[in-house]
Amino acid sequence: MAKIKINGDTLGSSHQKTRLHNKHKILAAAAQEFKQYGFSGASISRIAETAKLPRTNIHYYFNNKLALYGAVLSNIIELWNQSFANTNSNDDPAQAIANYIDAKIEYSRINPTASIIFASEILHGAPYLSQYLQTDFKHWIAEKAKVIEAWQAQGKIDKISAYHLLFTIWGATQHYANFAVEIEAALERPLSKADFEEAKRTIKHIILKGCGMSYQEHLGT
Repeated sequence: MAKIKINGDTLGSSHQKTRLHNKHKILAAAAQEFKQYGFSGASISRIAETAKLPRTNIHYYFNNKLALYGAVLSNIIELWNQSFANTNSNDDPAQAIANYIDAKIEYSRINPTASIIFASEILHGAPYLSQYLQTDFKHWIAEKAKVIEAWQAQGKIDKISAYHLLFTIWGATQHYANFAVEIEAALERPLSKADFEEAKRTIKHIILKGCGMSYQEHLGT
């Protein structure tokens, strides 16, 4: 049987597929646990109960709670980075940035837990992400800043801080996950899919025109 890889796991048999399925169930349960209780308050027993697996299964895949937390954080980072990872200076900046905003808002809609866990880690001083922030993250954002600066050199985008542009996009898009309660209080109703679509249009309009590019509503759709 041919083998395929999904998120670094090789599949080639029903046993391997079961292992991958169980691992995904554990990570999903762990994300909910870390969201609600943070790292210190999280319980492996509750994670096993939520995943509907024996506690021994958790330890089969992850040596301890720290390893499990690290895997959850790694999944979040991989998810967020992939939507802008392959962008280069030959791409159309308006389309690339619009697509990035669309993706980030969509993550806030379908997976707010990821943003909340990440925000909590940062607010606590990033004790478990400090190495990542000093290595892979610095490399990633430096590379993306170079792309934005190349667009500026080509006259495609106004000369503003590439770093602060990215910070602004993150803050605007992740707000819909981290502060959903506040937004829903302001709107006096739960956030709907239509609200997220309106958020995409609004943020793209502000960002693209603020960078000196024309905004077209079809961008990123």
